[in-house]
Amino acid sequence: MWDIRYQLRLNDMFDLLSTSIIYYEQVKAHLSLIDQLLVGSKSFRFQRHQNRLFLDMSWATDVSVGEYVILEAYKILDPNTWTDVYNDRFLKRYCTALIKKQWGNNLKKFAGIQMPGGVTLNGEQIYNEAVAEISTLENEAQSSYVEPPNFMVG
Repeated sequence: MWDIRYQLRLNDMFDLLSTSIIYYEQVKAHLSLIDQLLVGSKSFRFQRHQNRLFLDMSWATDVSVGEYVILEAYKILDPNTWTDVYNDRFLKRYCTALIKKQWGNNLKKFAGIQMPGGVTLNGEQIYNEAVAEISTLENEAQSSYVEPPNFMVG
């Protein structure tokens, strides 16, 4: 009953019945902004290669029974300490494509040379395949591993 949102709704109830609901939405957005600035959000940290989740909050006051915590987090780790970062599937695919591109670039110099056994080097094709793979992987990284921009509306 003493909550500020309840008091604003109670005092402005007559306005909602006689005018539009735009003012009510503006007040809600303003209260939400004040709440975000003064209270803030709880801090969570998860380290994928350490397999540790850190919840920086007070369990006694911030969480009620029956509430859920759902999150996704990324943190850059020191590869000398946590060598598991080199076992990342995306990193392996991207490095392989970069090496393939360099290999194709090197083989372009020897185009048309026939190797023993009748095999002909085609560096241009290897290079073009690598460029296509790199482009695909970079698009995948932007769409899958980058957080979308947060727009403030209101």
